[in-house]
Amino acid sequence: MDIAKKKENLIEMFGVHFESLYSLPPLASRILALLIVEGPYRGVTFEELVLRMGASKSSISTSLNLLHKLGRINYYTITGDRKKYYKPSPFSDRLSTYLSIMNMEKEILDELLNFRQETSTNSEDNKNVQNLVAYKAHVLEVEEVLKKTIEKFKQIEENSKKNL
Repeated sequence: MDIAKKKENLIEMFGVHFESLYSLPPLASRILALLIVEGPYRGVTFEELVLRMGASKSSISTSLNLLHKLGRINYYTITGDRKKYYKPSPFSDRLSTYLSIMNMEKEILDELLNFRQETSTNSEDNKNVQNLVAYKAHVLEVEEVLKKTIEKFKQIEENSKKNL
């Protein structure tokens, strides 16, 4: 299989994955996939996306706005060049989104745990409390791993900026 075909297969695999993971529309998923596969360093212009995706300008624009709003992509400009160059957001930013979700889940979990502990009246309630305590321990462990991973990515990203 040639490189172009492998690249297209990879973009499609990522696209399908992003549709299910983020509940993104198919075009936005494929754009994000294309940016990850082809544009992490140089970026991809709007015009390139219109050509590559074979979609209307308005559909591409809508998808780019959605991805930008969700923090999945960024863009930059070059002085004297009116084009925007789109790139996937850095890994540290994308993983920070998961950290925010986990923080919200911890708050809700704490409230539920307090409620269950206050209202527990039988062995089934006690089992539920034990499950919640175990789940909270799991969430805290995952949070720590995630924080360490984000810090590693931030270091890599900073070193990459220094080497440019």
